[in-house]
Amino acid sequence: MPEHAEGLSGMTADAAEFVLAIDSVTLVRQRRPLLQDVSFHVRPGEHWALLGPNGAGKSTLLSLCGAREHPTSGEVHVLGHRLGRVDMQWLRTIIGHVDPRSRIEPWLSVRESLFTGLLGATGLRRHWEPSEVERERAEELLEALGIATKADRKWEVLSQGERGRVLIARALMTQPRLLLLDEPTTGLDLAARETLLTVVARLGELRPELATVMVTHHLEELPASTSHAMVLADGQELACGTADEAITSAVISEAFDYPVRVERNRGRWTAVGE
Repeated sequence: MPEHAEGLSGMTADAAEFVLAIDSVTLVRQRRPLLQDVSFHVRPGEHWALLGPNGAGKSTLLSLCGAREHPTSGEVHVLGHRLGRVDMQWLRTIIGHVDPRSRIEPWLSVRESLFTGLLGATGLRRHWEPSEVERERAEELLEALGIATKADRKWEVLSQGERGRVLIARALMTQPRLLLLDEPTTGLDLAARETLLTVVARLGELRPELATVMVTHHLEELPASTSHAMVLADGQELACGTADEAITSAVISEAFDYPVRVERNRGRWTAVGE
């Protein structure tokens, strides 16, 4: 296939090596630029953080990664498919997405909640049954994410931390190559946050080829597995590269317009005001 040649699927030869390829993207809404000339590329097995203050453009960029928005200009390839030349609804079914605001039918058990990930729905269809392979996969994920003992509990009685782990397991049911995490520790207390981040850090062991992109504006919420980062401010890229290159005192101070000292200890980051 020649360079940039595309079939009906919208897949290009040069984009196929990347899980995500975002090139010179600008997104304008109501005449206001939300992203301006942003580029980054994610390979299999990489674990990215999107950092920046509120309004920096993190969620907008994640919506492009999740095939939920089209760019105004530039190109976005997700799992090798170019947005604008592929069925977006279909593409979303092969992307894992973890959002703590997700709605699950309250009467479903934890195990049943995982199966909703196969349907891309908040509940289960009448008379639908998972295959034996899907049942086995659910049990493996329940065990791996430390929620096997809660498999029969109803969604409505779970703590926020337990729900977070269930949502990760649910997203992994389709065996995605790309997992997007939209501020997954929102609303969690310290213990629940650390438990969830330990789970996220172990995803690379469970699925070595899985690429992840996590949105947060708190350095303390980054798992130790974070390998790369993009820092945004006012819709523009301030830094993009390995975590050690991008997450520095100078970059974070500029992004938040506040002087901080960034430190890393045992793989985790903290930021302290100067």
